Amino acid sequence: MKMLKTLIATAIISASISPAIAATDLYGKINVSFQNSDDGDAAITELKSNSSRFGLKGSTKLDGGLSLVYQYEFQVDVADNSGSENIKSRNQYIGLKGDFGEVLLGRNDTVLKQSQGKFDIFSDYEGDIKNLGWKGETRADDSITYKSPKFNGVQFGLSYILDEDNDDAATSISATYGDKALKKDKYYAAIAMDSDVKGYDATRLTVGTKVSGVVLGLILQTQEAVLSGVEKSGMMLSAQYKVGSYNLKGQYQTLEDDAGISIGADRKLGKNTKAYVFYTTFNHDMSADESYVALGLEHKF
Repeated sequence: MKMLKTLIATAIISASISPAIAATDLYGKINVSFQNSDDGDAAITELKSNSSRFGLKGSTKLDGGLSLVYQYEFQVDVADNSGSENIKSRNQYIGLKGDFGEVLLGRNDTVLKQSQGKFDIFSDYEGDIKNLGWKGETRADDSITYKSPKFNGVQFGLSYILDEDNDDAATSISATYGDKALKKDKYYAAIAMDSDVKGYDATRLTVGTKVSGVVLGLILQTQEAVLSGVEKSGMMLSAQYKVGSYNLKGQYQTLEDDAGISIGADRKLGKNTKAYVFYTTFNHDMSADESYVALGLEHKF
């Protein structure tokens, strides 16, 4: 905790300095929902912190056209856990950026996970694709991440993940085209593959576009357990549409014979603040069905 207090104090001092001098930003979000959660065994009413977080990030210009980049992010449970369980590590790295692209050293999302862009629109909530059993949502320790410069909108990525205990390594590779948020480009496409990441091989194809104001996303995935050889495949289709201060959204996803549906709406309350409501249900082939109803509030800083 002493380290975190020092980190926060440093960030506050940096934020008070002129932007022309300071290169470090303090950022984060607080997201809490009041929800009824039925996991198939029992239904409870709870407050849930949905990946609330804070962090520091920045860059510094170096000689030779290089820049030093860094990020130091933590997840905070503002609803339930306290003490040592309250704070968890998220992406934390240091690296160099230049004409060659970018190299990051530390803990980071694999390039397969990053390749999905903004199209899992219930990410961090119950409807997150990982909650139906999708593999590949990995934040890798001991990793080296490389991203190439963009060539006519195409960018290549590599995550090299060290397994220090077994003197081995896993890899994640990707090729992407366009803008993940569809702000600069009308189309986005990506293909990515994991090799023995957390015991799984996976291939993920993502495409997204905007049609008459409706943002559409499609993800197809196959995954195989390295040791058992069990293979599974799934798909995810999402859509969202803004009406005034509201963002209406829906998502359907599958993994073999399991399926999930999520619907929801966000209400913008300010530049960095929103209220939201969602309903998610999972229909499982071999276990009890699940359902979740939530009303929440999020603020970013």
